[in-house]
Amino acid sequence: MLDLSLIRTNPSAVADAMRVKGIGDPSIVDRIVDLDVRQRECVTQLQQLQAESNSSAKKIGELMRSGRRDEASPLIKANADAKEKLQELEADSRTLSDELDDLLLELPNIPHESVPVGATPEENVTIGEFGERPSFDFDPKPHWELLEIHGLVDFARGSKVTGAGFPFYIGKGASLQRALINFFLDEAGRKGYTELQTPIVVNEDSARGTGQLPDKEDQMYVVARDEFFLIPTAEVPVTNFHREEIFAEADLPKQYAAYTPCFRREAGSYGSDVRGLNRLHQFDKVELVKFVHPDASYDELESLREDAEDLLRKLKLPYRRLLMCTGDMGFTQAKKYDLEIFSGGQNRWLEVSSISNFEAFQARRSRIRFKPSAGGQPRPLHTLNGSGLALPRIVAGILENYQTADGSITIPDVLVPYTGFVSI
Repeated sequence: MLDLSLIRTNPSAVADAMRVKGIGDPSIVDRIVDLDVRQRECVTQLQQLQAESNSSAKKIGELMRSGRRDEASPLIKANADAKEKLQELEADSRTLSDELDDLLLELPNIPHESVPVGATPEENVTIGEFGERPSFDFDPKPHWELLEIHGLVDFARGSKVTGAGFPFYIGKGASLQRALINFFLDEAGRKGYTELQTPIVVNEDSARGTGQLPDKEDQMYVVARDEFFLIPTAEVPVTNFHREEIFAEADLPKQYAAYTPCFRREAGSYGSDVRGLNRLHQFDKVELVKFVHPDASYDELESLREDAEDLLRKLKLPYRRLLMCTGDMGFTQAKKYDLEIFSGGQNRWLEVSSISNFEAFQARRSRIRFKPSAGGQPRPLHTLNGSGLALPRIVAGILENYQTADGSITIPDVLVPYTGFVSI
């Protein structure tokens, strides 16, 4: 949620942000400004009438105590009328406030000044490419063929049990998944992240707090009977872990790592991009989340990005770093990097991590604040998160980039202590 004072003083900046993100109707900003003016006017009238009513009640009391009932009678009638008007104004104020809150939730975050303006993924900026792309003296296979050859994943039985996009991992395929999860969590622990094990369903307040509502309703699975949502990422429960809390400034930054399964409907997904592990409805991910001081949030963003990239370097997977343009960044982000690995069997780039700074957007929605050491009122802190990492495409990249001419797959050195085997 954006600061209402920013909308009052610079509504054009908010409307411009909606245009460059391509999200929503910028005319909503004018409606918010109008509602805000009307609601504040209503509050002013309410306060004035309440003060007059209190003063009148005091006068009535004095007259009644002195036995001057005749003089008090018109004041009593006027006070009764004022109470009715007060009730009307209170109801109007609540209605205007509710309408204003609903509209504020529809406003996307404002992009940071360093974010390139663009409308399509082609306008994202490649910051750098790292590591060596694999070279083969044979025709490399895509991971879905390797999965079948080695019996690592069963898509057909997953489809039978649940539906497409819910695979079974089998034998060494399951072991590789578990190895990656433990490796990612151990690396996060070494970097000072506190591990959390979280719920995988959340309530509506939690989904609204991180911006999944009202932006991504169609992408989430809903447990309608209990009014829960299956989480699309651990970002949601981890960020809401501190919802409605106030930090001491000295306790910042606070950082967490959490492994969870993630659930996404991926409505409208189709084509070659969804083959094999490229896009699933249920997948595993380790998420990194930070709560930081606003003055440090962009340094913390680079530190978070470096933590995710370090995992790719240790896995020896070639990758590139993209700075996302305004139109490909999303509703909640102020700045976002994507990390993509090069997948040798498909000869294409696969996104494996997004690293985002939300500034105060989520914190304001979730009422997460910090108390300045120097005194003063609590302020919204900044939240950040990043995938560290998402597993399906990492598995795809390992299978495709580490495949050998005889059809076997070598396990990255850092994973061998976790898998207990050196090849598949």
